Amino acid sequence: MASDDRHHDSAENGDAENHHISKKTKLTLTSLITTSEILSEFSHHDPTVARINNGSFGCCPATVLAAQRRWQYRFLAQPDLFYIRTLRPAIDHSRLLLLPLINASHIDEISLVDNATTATAIVLQHISRSFHENRFQKGDAAVMLHYAYGAVKKSVQAYVSRAGGYVIEVSLPFPVYSNDEIVAEFRNALNKAKLENRKVRLAVIDHITSMPSVVIPVKELVKICREEGVDQVFVDAAHAIGCTRVDVEDIGADFYTSNLHKWLFAPPSVAFLYCRKAYEFDDVHHPVVSHEYGKGLPVESAWIGTRDYSSQLVVPEVLDFINRFEGGLEGIMKRNHEKVVEMGEMLANVWGTQIGCSPDMCSSMIMVGLPTSLGIESEKDTLNLRNHLRENFGVEVPIYYRPPKEGEVNVVTGYARISHQVYNTIEDYYKFRDAVNQLVQDGFTCALLLD
Repeated sequence: MASDDRHHDSAENGDAENHHISKKTKLTLTSLITTSEILSEFSHHDPTVARINNGSFGCCPATVLAAQRRWQYRFLAQPDLFYIRTLRPAIDHSRLLLLPLINASHIDEISLVDNATTATAIVLQHISRSFHENRFQKGDAAVMLHYAYGAVKKSVQAYVSRAGGYVIEVSLPFPVYSNDEIVAEFRNALNKAKLENRKVRLAVIDHITSMPSVVIPVKELVKICREEGVDQVFVDAAHAIGCTRVDVEDIGADFYTSNLHKWLFAPPSVAFLYCRKAYEFDDVHHPVVSHEYGKGLPVESAWIGTRDYSSQLVVPEVLDFINRFEGGLEGIMKRNHEKVVEMGEMLANVWGTQIGCSPDMCSSMIMVGLPTSLGIESEKDTLNLRNHLRENFGVEVPIYYRPPKEGEVNVVTGYARISHQVYNTIEDYYKFRDAVNQLVQDGFTCALLLD
């Protein structure tokens, strides 16, 4: 596939040829969206389910889905023309529009990939090659949070441990009500590496942990990494864009990834991978090797063979949708944060429990303690209870098991991670409240659920 040909369609490319965009660029505002229009945009959601789990799979409004279908039909109408002339400029246009959202300086710093898991594979394969090619030594360390996402932990095992790297996990407290606790534990992990005379080659830091969900003081942790001589820092921010403020230049990590389909209203699946000063990382490649190999990660990622690229092409329509809300993305995030804290505190008060972190340490998700009478004593119990709530009460919410520490009695061991997105209503949370109240009233415990 001739990549040069795909740059000729300037009409599709917009301003991407300049490879820069002003950070003060304003998108055209349309009339503010109404409540009925929001309901219409998400009318494809199952109306019988209280969907308070936007964090897992996100959501996509009807107007963006319609735009995706238009791109799919355009491809099907004339695939040769689409791949040769249209695809690359359209992807470049989406990348260009992301620059001001994350405060990146140059389009070449941003690649579009399927999801944060793919981005993780890209970064960790880069690290793995450094071990295999003896730029790093066997026994050099990688540091990651204990609450790193499960798929990321497996990727670290697959790419770093198998290449000879030594992994140090940062123990984190939960519940947690101070960033100082997180910072102290992170320093302890780096000190452990020092005591063992290990060079720390990589730090993997979550911006927002998945389960339990807590906003991590990522800028401060990156700063500590720089002070302590950590070679490279990768921020797994799968939940971040659309959920909390993202400023990649201010954060200062070498790599930063976030999904657009979780909180930014894109269809699955699309994420960006930011590579700081991309020209310094000439050994960063897409794990799927295709015709564009060696032309830089953004170009490699824009062509990995015949597939559906439509989710990467609807960023303009995503931003049009966002700008229908008062305050745009900042307004959406502010309202989601305020509502999820309000609903979390309401539920905790009703159940006589507590939220799992201080309000300033959550974004659009918050952990809410469940009544101890439910008898949540294992991760298996959390899965069984989640299924029970879905199948018998029409409530979709993930549940986290927090094992009691030695000497603790009557401690809250089960926490629900509730989300708030623009389509949620107070009735969703009341439905969850009433379902749990009913279980407590009936004398239910997780031990009653069959495997």
